[in-house]
Amino acid sequence: MKWMRCAPVRPDKENEPLSSGNWGPPAVTRELNRIADQFGGRVGMTRREFLKSQMGLAATFLALNSVFGQFFHVDPAEASEPGAAGEQMHRLADQFIFDVQVHYVHDAYPSPEGLLSLRRAAEGWKPEPEGDEPVFEDIRFENFFREIFEESQTTVAVLSNAPNDRKEAWFMSNEQALATRKRVNDRTGKRSLLAHALITPGQPGWMEELDRALALKPDAIKGYTLGDPGGGSQYPWRLDDEKLVYPAYEKLRNAGIKNICIHKGLLPTGYEEWMPPEKAAYANVDDVGPAARDWPDLNFIIYHSAIEKVIPGKQDAEEFRNTGRIPWVTDLAEIPAKYGLDNVHAELGAVFAATSAAHPELCAGILGTLIQGMGADHVCWGTDSVWFGSPQWQIEALRRFEIPEKMRTQYDYRPLGPADGRVKRLIFGENSAGLYGIDPADYRMKSA
Repeated sequence: MKWMRCAPVRPDKENEPLSSGNWGPPAVTRELNRIADQFGGRVGMTRREFLKSQMGLAATFLALNSVFGQFFHVDPAEASEPGAAGEQMHRLADQFIFDVQVHYVHDAYPSPEGLLSLRRAAEGWKPEPEGDEPVFEDIRFENFFREIFEESQTTVAVLSNAPNDRKEAWFMSNEQALATRKRVNDRTGKRSLLAHALITPGQPGWMEELDRALALKPDAIKGYTLGDPGGGSQYPWRLDDEKLVYPAYEKLRNAGIKNICIHKGLLPTGYEEWMPPEKAAYANVDDVGPAARDWPDLNFIIYHSAIEKVIPGKQDAEEFRNTGRIPWVTDLAEIPAKYGLDNVHAELGAVFAATSAAHPELCAGILGTLIQGMGADHVCWGTDSVWFGSPQWQIEALRRFEIPEKMRTQYDYRPLGPADGRVKRLIFGENSAGLYGIDPADYRMKSA
């Protein structure tokens, strides 16, 4: 599969990801190791033990701030005093977190190597490295359940999916996805998991497949305008194709499905070398505005916030610094004002994971741009886990993340505020709860 081409480009550069299992910037790694040796030694921990602890998580944010500037709220005492780092996590244990993009694959999935490479990549982004080589079991159901619902503070999640021209190469069938919803909810005893059904416009029999999926009563619909995650499909399509896709919107509306979740951007690194420009264009957002304008009673939730590349690099951060724009993300953020729309939303799956630790300035630009153009009430939390391990490290990162004052002044961005403040409450869960008709108070009562 071509989407496996996600290796970093220049491992010799100071702040570029590495290719040998640690994708964190070398300067951060050196600083983190220094802190780990200093503070871990005081409490009798090895470096590995320290990095896997809450103290190690705090040390990671200290190291990031040391290299990149003050992007994360963290007290040095959290890295040096046992128990201090866990206070915020304990305080926010009841925070409503709705992750609208989680994944696993069916047991016979034929090509897991690309997905495992994403888990390998995340070892350099995560505060606590696992150390073991990713294996197929890591992206199957039992580990999915463990990492999402037992090892993170995720309250509710949406099981997402991905198509292929070969049905056996889908992450899972629509039937398997909807069966997983019941399997998880039976196990947790509450509505912990929702699920998408896929649409594949243009593929043979796709409308009949949609009818079968609707009979299973999915919570939303997911589509890939590129045809599949990596550009190998023979069936790309546009959201504003009146002849091909609009009849499906009508069918979805009649079935009571309002949330249309669309994978945009996230093209493989180096795609320009092998993907024709006319094919790559299917992944941009120029079809979002017309479709959302024509279907104002549907919600168009753009996954990955349409960021162009799956693994942004130092050059992408420099481009933002020079221009103030982020390819396709800025275009997405400008759609509501350009078309006068209120039904376009941005989702943070993969984009937050790939930028918050490796390129926090770019991450701040993404969050600031989306909130500036779309409003904090139109940005949805997603992690793309389990591709990147348990989502807990991403939850902790967003809780602590802030756009520095200098950037706020330069770009007229608004602050993100505290972990439990309005902006982060909206992003973490309240926005998606509104889209899916869920009351966060129900979950607080159940978990009390």
